[in-house]
Amino acid sequence: MNNDYHEDVRIPVENVALSGDLFIPAAAQAIIVFSHGSGSSRFSKRNQQVALYLRKRNFGTLLLDLLTPGEDSQYHNRFDITLLTARLAGATEWLKKQSISKNCAIGYFGASTGAASAIQAAAKIKNIGAIVSRGGRPDLASSQALKSVKAPVLLIVGSLDTEVLQLNRRAFEEMLCSKELAIVHGASHLFEEEGKLDEVALLATAWFEKYLNPVHVTRSL
Repeated sequence: MNNDYHEDVRIPVENVALSGDLFIPAAAQAIIVFSHGSGSSRFSKRNQQVALYLRKRNFGTLLLDLLTPGEDSQYHNRFDITLLTARLAGATEWLKKQSISKNCAIGYFGASTGAASAIQAAAKIKNIGAIVSRGGRPDLASSQALKSVKAPVLLIVGSLDTEVLQLNRRAFEEMLCSKELAIVHGASHLFEEEGKLDEVALLATAWFEKYLNPVHVTRSL
């Protein structure tokens, strides 16, 4: 019997309801929450591709929009790291309280500005097991968050994305947690080159498998 769980969810955070796509394989003991970047959403083909690979490795995934459509139409909101952090933290607390997921370990996968919100949220929330950034902007996280985050952080950057690579190196130096900077050779900012997003998925999965130590899960659907 296939007990995979899949539901479109509405997550109440402060005075808004965030739209999300929650998928938990029957054997999952950890869930990866995706913090999307500026101008992106839960429908991002790149993040959906990574999420699919993670689910094949028995990780649950939560892809959600941190901004409402109206908020996203205001360009400045896409770079409001404080707002994005509050939304991500609120969605994480909601996830931890759901019966279907409350015993699962939690990790973050951030892209672009979503990487900064992932780091800042993890610096505030206990028990975030690991963070992966894809072409992210961890440099936009506060210096305090970079220094205080405890979750192991993997920064993945394309070798052709020279400006973002330099910014990642600066943020990498500030972080005191377990960390690694992985450079995908021949990849640009969006990892659009053939096979490069597959490399991202492999690197991310290996990181989560290394650092997420989920407890035994018994779920009733």
